[in-house]
Amino acid sequence: MSTESSNKIQPIRFFHRGKTVDVSGVHPTRSVLDWLREDAHCTGTKEGCNEGDCGACTVVIGELAEAGGLKLQTVNACIQFLPTLHGKALFTVEDLKDQCQAHAAGETEVQAQDKRPHPVHRLHPVQQAMVDCHGSQCGFCTPGFVMSLWSTYEHHQAEGTLPTRQQLADDLSGNLCRCTGYRPILDAGQRMFDLPSMRLDAQPVVAALAALQGNLQQEGLDYAAPLGARIDRFHAPRTLAQLAALRVQKPGAQLLSGSTDVGLWVNKQFRDLGDIIYVGDVAEMKIVEARAEELYIGAGASLESAFEALVQRVPSLQDVWLRFASPPIRHAGTMGGNVANGSPIGDSPPVLMSLDAEIELRRGDVVRRMPLPDFYIDYMKNQLQPGEFVQGLAVPLAAMRRQVRAYKISKRFDCDISALCAGFAVELEEGDDTVKAVRLAFGGMAATVKRAAQAEAALVGKPWTQASVNAAKLALAQDFKPLSDMRASADYRLQVAQNLIQRLWLETRADDALSLEETSVWSVMPHASAKAAAEGV
Repeated sequence: MSTESSNKIQPIRFFHRGKTVDVSGVHPTRSVLDWLREDAHCTGTKEGCNEGDCGACTVVIGELAEAGGLKLQTVNACIQFLPTLHGKALFTVEDLKDQCQAHAAGETEVQAQDKRPHPVHRLHPVQQAMVDCHGSQCGFCTPGFVMSLWSTYEHHQAEGTLPTRQQLADDLSGNLCRCTGYRPILDAGQRMFDLPSMRLDAQPVVAALAALQGNLQQEGLDYAAPLGARIDRFHAPRTLAQLAALRVQKPGAQLLSGSTDVGLWVNKQFRDLGDIIYVGDVAEMKIVEARAEELYIGAGASLESAFEALVQRVPSLQDVWLRFASPPIRHAGTMGGNVANGSPIGDSPPVLMSLDAEIELRRGDVVRRMPLPDFYIDYMKNQLQPGEFVQGLAVPLAAMRRQVRAYKISKRFDCDISALCAGFAVELEEGDDTVKAVRLAFGGMAATVKRAAQAEAALVGKPWTQASVNAAKLALAQDFKPLSDMRASADYRLQVAQNLIQRLWLETRADDALSLEETSVWSVMPHASAKAAAEGV
């Protein structure tokens, strides 16, 4: 893709409310939410927190599925930039109204033909269930809940399955309600499947997206719009080679993947991003596959697909997967972006460090790897060189055969930022209780996510006993001098980190190890792993 201005500026093209929409002239950082409310006058979608936390702005994005048909996923409209919709479909609560009207028209035609009365549905089953179960009071959050439930409804209708109540709670973990309470909303989630079915007619959408894909330029989207006297560009290459070349040519451009962090820079910090390079259209960056002796996770793979692959091999990571933000954030955000961001409270790096992951960097045609702990230099500083970007992550399969645990400590159970996150792995000598290898990685304890070197040294070669664990807990105070902030005090962080090492031992000791039922809230309610099982994970 050329970085020079083209004579013909490409419009942003996507499918919305039954037709393909062409948008030009809006700034590349204009959010999908602002476009919906102010330009398209679709005001059903609400603005709440404007940072992807409350779910009032939840919409559903449709893309062509690899196996055919339509793939639907919830996202937060407030932090998604409009050009990221290029070549996709956007569904909002207004689409449910359109769907009901089309359904009613069809039933009216049937009535005219057979002269028998038929019920005409004025509301979608999701909406009707919310009414029947008194799932809305002030109504501000309701459209967001409805869209999350609609995505769940479409998925399970396509699969011929019914979600458990816990699965519904997981799917709604990114939607906050401050007046109704969640019990009637969960009731509605179950009730909607009892009502007469009303499925999305996906064929027109698939046909429109196929036509869009056929018309998309091979070099990708090159969109531009003015900001005062300046022209800002949004580049969306379609191949890895194009991305690498563009990054070398524009080392100062802002890389964008899921916008779950960068979107807040614009909304909350009012940052001027200038030119943007979007990696979300590069299929090669989304690869998640087993290669030889490693699991390779492309930097553009969503958090949902990356954690799904990890949990398939390490089931003990399921809790941290489900508690990592919310489904709309996990659908949009990427594991590569979470790692590259370098936040000391990021939840992916501790897990990956415990699994001896390597990070893969690329500049032009040159690719290099390094252990993930070596990537971080200091607070928000890393080893990336100008023109270089994170291409992927490699997790050794052998490391996944150790006893692995991950723990997230936060004030709110769902969809909250960690005060402390830990990723642990321990391997014992065969036929012995001596520690052969151990990884203790922590987020929230220092300026970067890092391993506890002295605590690990206190355990390696020692028997896996309470005495050794006590020594490791003491050594942890030499590894970290945590700070106090709004999420936790330094003393609390250190004490909890020590307690988590104790918990690791209690769960993995040779004699009388604590079972899942004794340590996980998910084991005493309809198990969340049923969701993974239902989806073939």
